[in-house]
Amino acid sequence: MSFSLKKKKIWFAALAASLVVLFAVITLWTNTYVNAGEDNYSQLKVFTEVLETVEANYVKVPDTKKLIYGAINGMIDSLDPHSGFMPPDAYKDMQIDTSGQFGGLGIEIGVKDGVLTVVSPIEDTPAYKAGIKAGDKIVKIDGAPTGDMTIFDAVKKMRGPVGAPVTLSIFREGISKTFDVRLVRAVIKIKSVKWKMLDKKDGIGYLRLTEFQEHSARDMAAALKELKAEGMKSLILDLRNNPGGLLNSAVAVAGQFLPPGKLVVYIKGRTGPRTDYDTTSKYPSYDHMQMIVLVNQGSASASEIVSGALKDWKRAVILGTQTFGKGSVQTVIPLSDGSALRLTTAMYYTPSGVSIQNIGITPDIRVALAAVDGAKEHAVIRERDLKNHLGVSTGKSGGKEEEVMSFSGIKAKDDTQLQRAMDILKTWSIFQKSAKAA
Repeated sequence: MSFSLKKKKIWFAALAASLVVLFAVITLWTNTYVNAGEDNYSQLKVFTEVLETVEANYVKVPDTKKLIYGAINGMIDSLDPHSGFMPPDAYKDMQIDTSGQFGGLGIEIGVKDGVLTVVSPIEDTPAYKAGIKAGDKIVKIDGAPTGDMTIFDAVKKMRGPVGAPVTLSIFREGISKTFDVRLVRAVIKIKSVKWKMLDKKDGIGYLRLTEFQEHSARDMAAALKELKAEGMKSLILDLRNNPGGLLNSAVAVAGQFLPPGKLVVYIKGRTGPRTDYDTTSKYPSYDHMQMIVLVNQGSASASEIVSGALKDWKRAVILGTQTFGKGSVQTVIPLSDGSALRLTTAMYYTPSGVSIQNIGITPDIRVALAAVDGAKEHAVIRERDLKNHLGVSTGKSGGKEEEVMSFSGIKAKDDTQLQRAMDILKTWSIFQKSAKAA
């Protein structure tokens, strides 16, 4: 055996040991116990045999790091639609996302029926302004087919220098042919909180939360303070098309509408005790203000945590259509080379013990957006449509799902959900005045 061959054997042995360490790290973070028996080691042996064979015999000199990353991607991709492996650059991008500013197009994406699909465009971004819609299938990015792309690869291709163009080839239900949309990348500054007084006479305030970012709760507290100074007596909290975000942010947001010490959500992994998340008194409380929460099929994850908590505690009326149905919790696990795993480690439950996985939050009042100006209905994508979605876990079910379609082309004056919410709050105001007069 030559010296180089010995060296290669040692290298492969070290690689196998590193993979064992990787599996051990995953085990520690998820509080599970893996039986590292003979079967597991035999599978690792097969992996090293394949890698060694490729290294020795492939027609071109392969990129070993690319091979290993590809193997890890395949392993994690087989789990569920929200777990993923992030190379160092993708991990950095993820950290930038949660801060609320990044460069790109402004699209939330997932995989449905094996095809890269738009979950929701983000307001005031190039994608939103270009008319990209929820349910659109992205079949090519700059001419490259997306069939074999991971979500992280697709995001990487859609991001790039600010001002540089990117072309998406889109298939949309109701249109027989794919069509191209040329977008220009921009710095995506997501202002997660928007607010205004809708009706000063009746004191109806409106607050829209587009995403749960690091500073969303703080920004919302400031917005509520301004609305109160303008005479707010009741509030419409708009969580429609809010894809979620940080768990702690969701708890802090819900805490501004519930008394301190109230359970907002609890999570439970495969083993071990559950973890409760209760409200605190960090921000001023509006726990007695009349309130309606607007939701739709684009309200996911953290949005469902907030709306579920407010519904369970009978703190607010939930109005709109069935929500997305994402009831899983992901933990980001940094790895030694700057990459990271985004791993589903637990399921979350509303205060009454309801799991909304694949079902969503059922509104107290169902109101669908009406079609206007000849607008056609477009596809609805929910958690249950995603590749390898997790079934409903232990715990009570959130109820039977009822499919409700929404429509494109809605103008503010035609927002039937918002108008219905205003009518209800005005009715409350009338009843209050009548009670005082009596």
